[in-house]
Amino acid sequence: MVENITGKVVVITGASSGLGAATARHLTARGAKVVLGARRLERLEELADELGLDRKAVVRTDVSDRGQVKALVQRAVDLHGRIDVMLNNAGLMPLSPLEMERFDEWEQAIDVNIKGVLWGIAAALPHFKEQRSGHFINVSSVAGHVISPGGAIYSATKYSVRVISEALRQEVKPYDIRTTVISPGAVDTELPASVKAEGVAEAVAGLYQDYAIPADSFARCVEFAMSQPQEVDVNEILFRPTRQQR
Repeated sequence: MVENITGKVVVITGASSGLGAATARHLTARGAKVVLGARRLERLEELADELGLDRKAVVRTDVSDRGQVKALVQRAVDLHGRIDVMLNNAGLMPLSPLEMERFDEWEQAIDVNIKGVLWGIAAALPHFKEQRSGHFINVSSVAGHVISPGGAIYSATKYSVRVISEALRQEVKPYDIRTTVISPGAVDTELPASVKAEGVAEAVAGLYQDYAIPADSFARCVEFAMSQPQEVDVNEILFRPTRQQR
């Protein structure tokens, strides 16, 4: 299914691995033009070579830096004359009980998971408004729907993505811009490696080892949302491994 995907210009943050890299592979195979951002430039360049992309299509991007996110989007416009989809995917998962007071992780989660999405919206929105078309795809999590001990900060950031996305959806209707939130459960990525708290990290690694499904499952959700006719706006997708209870 490549309807409404072939030729679309898609910017992906957090594209050096996991959900972002899987989606880049999936959409490129279906004719999309991807522009990729992440902190690990060498990984992006390897992916660009794998996909046959010009290395100008990859940009070292720390999403906590508004200027870097703006530069990533501008690169897509410079290369292709437009941007059709902004996939705000970069994120991390700082799971730990509040009593551990892992303050640096709390701040980093807010900078990446919340501000990173806001900076992506801010960078792409002027172009979408001018074009009177565009599609934001923001990544939340099952943790943005289900709250568990140790997940206060992570769940708060991912719930924030849902709140921001719903407000955005209502605000951009005059410009025919679409908005989608995708909330994955346990998917096989490097995300569990961002859990550093002793005892919690081991439990999370075990959960993912037992239940995680391939990252391509997320890419197929992106494809589904993108491939709908322009008049169809898929606003939210929540999915889990079949065996995952929460």
